[in-house]
Amino acid sequence: MEGTNLQKPPNCKWSIFGCSGSDANDTIVRLVRHYWACQGHPDRNIIVSRKNAYHGSTIAGTSLGGMSSMHSQGGLPIPNIMHINQPYYYREGEGMTPWEFGLECARELEALILETGPDRIAAFIGEPIQGAGGVIIPPESYWPEINRICRKYDVLLCADEVICGFGRTGNWFGSQTLGIDADVLTLAKGLSSGYQPISAVVFSEKIGEMLDKKGGEFTHGYTYSGHPVACAVALKNLQIMRDERIIEHAREHTMDYLQSKIVLLGKHPLIGEARGCGFLGALELVKDTETREKFDDNATAGKTCRDIALNNGIVIRAIGDSMVMCPPLVITREQIDEMYGLILETLNQTQHALNQ
Repeated sequence: MEGTNLQKPPNCKWSIFGCSGSDANDTIVRLVRHYWACQGHPDRNIIVSRKNAYHGSTIAGTSLGGMSSMHSQGGLPIPNIMHINQPYYYREGEGMTPWEFGLECARELEALILETGPDRIAAFIGEPIQGAGGVIIPPESYWPEINRICRKYDVLLCADEVICGFGRTGNWFGSQTLGIDADVLTLAKGLSSGYQPISAVVFSEKIGEMLDKKGGEFTHGYTYSGHPVACAVALKNLQIMRDERIIEHAREHTMDYLQSKIVLLGKHPLIGEARGCGFLGALELVKDTETREKFDDNATAGKTCRDIALNNGIVIRAIGDSMVMCPPLVITREQIDEMYGLILETLNQTQHALNQ
């Protein structure tokens, strides 16, 4: 990414290229374990992730992810992958303030480190905002506490930026928006805006120098790693994003407007919580907004809403009963108004359908 003047996190200077976020996260498993083995700590090989996280569909990526439905297929997770709870305040933070809940979730990592032994934990990986988990936005206290814990116990901190990277949260990287002091980044979709399959693991000088001095040859790579066509497209994509100030324009002109519409949709009687950050949003459907009662455990509400939305000409993904949206950075205010109207009509029709 040299020459693009990206505002990349200052720690991350080395890259290993691949084709997808899944294979990039596979690379991370090998990379961080090799990093510790180079220092004479081959048993420091446990990687900690979160329940309901998504880190890809390969065997290692699925294992890093915390989705039980995926783990049930193929005897996963693989050994030495552990999971702590997600920072899902709306559903799991009852009786606490968001700040207290964020600290409690983060400190599960510290408790696991102490219980397992700091000399066994290689890394912690997390999405700045959980995308496929339902747009779970952690409380403000969460990531600073994760930073502190990782530094205290010398645990590598990996930020999976496949969804949050390249403008999705209003900055080049979600790590910048949420204040994550990452040693390793997973990059994929946004690197080429999806026009070519390309991914990258970008990692710190600390890791790079250790591998350079003591690692010998890192015997790892994919047939199409760093493919010249994919790299050329990615470089051109990044140049256009930089020169046309796409992220800055979106942040200054449409991001807050989009979030204001998400807040308005949150006032609908079907919506228990409306949450959003940058160009991500979610509307959680509930039967009772006071008690947060679900319609059922089969995501009937979400499936109903999704089908009605498609019939109305708008794509909204149903993750359980959370309706999530991820509009393009080039969306205009007029298009946001159109999106708002279609979603509002969809919610009204969904309410009618569910009450029959």
